[in-house]
Amino acid sequence: MNKLYLELKNKIEAANSIIVFSHVSPDGDTLGSNLAISLMIENCFNKKVDSVFAGSLPSLYSYLPDFNRFKDVQTIPSDKKYDLAIAVDVASKDRMISGTVIFDNAKTNVNIDHHKTNTGYGNINIIDGEAACVGIILYRIFSEWNYKIPLDVARCIYTSLLTDTGGFRYENTGVECFNLAAELVKLGVSPMEEYRACYETKPQSMVQFQAYIVSNTLFYNNGKIAFAKITRSDMSKFDAIDEYTEGIVEVLRSSKNVEIAAILKETKEGWTKVSLRSKNTNIIPVVLEFGGGGHTFAAGCTIKKPIPIAFDKLLKRIQSEIPA
Repeated sequence: MNKLYLELKNKIEAANSIIVFSHVSPDGDTLGSNLAISLMIENCFNKKVDSVFAGSLPSLYSYLPDFNRFKDVQTIPSDKKYDLAIAVDVASKDRMISGTVIFDNAKTNVNIDHHKTNTGYGNINIIDGEAACVGIILYRIFSEWNYKIPLDVARCIYTSLLTDTGGFRYENTGVECFNLAAELVKLGVSPMEEYRACYETKPQSMVQFQAYIVSNTLFYNNGKIAFAKITRSDMSKFDAIDEYTEGIVEVLRSSKNVEIAAILKETKEGWTKVSLRSKNTNIIPVVLEFGGGGHTFAAGCTIKKPIPIAFDKLLKRIQSEIPA
């Protein structure tokens, strides 16, 4: 058995208190992975697990098994000491927000991730920057533990895989992804039901909000760069919540001539949260300049400036990557 997988198994067996963290503004990979390992631990090791998120919990993923188990990390006392803390899909510790203190104070902390920018901040680090999603890493771990994977866990892993490959369309979709999907289907997962639950249950107001944002997109460098802004006013106009912004940047990237697409969203503090996507350009150097991280063609950052200033700074930096 892989040394790290065995070490994780031993730590779980020895732990009396366990907490699993997702990153702030959680997506399908971090939520699906959190539920997968939480449910697996409870099913196979008979241990109770606290599953926590930071920020707001998107109802888009409420179809996931035992979704209501999630707790806001801010409801956990910061001085509470766990035997074992596990972070899944958390590229850097600060993305656990207030949970960072709890993570650091645990007797043992574990970092399971697939971001190339992850610095290995855990006592135990299980990181594969080539893996399409954390769900793939978890499936490897569970398989080596030689425990039967329940259907609920398989469904959670499938959501991790489905969302982080963009429905098996992104550049990270390789042979291992399809092999894993086949194994999960053998375990009872229905691709049609999972796809519909994940992508075809949007509220009408979300569809209208996204259409409004897309229709106000600005294009630069002969249509190679697409920038869309989302202000607090825009959010209020449609009674939109944070999860309504999910998927917009991929729509912008789908335009034939677009090489780099960006969504700039105004935060409650008046800062600018940026989501970047590209077709062929490595955008990690761009977001690193603004303190961000991510993957080669999908990354993000937060610029502690109002949207107009952040817009100009980011556009100039991206234009240096894309010839007019």
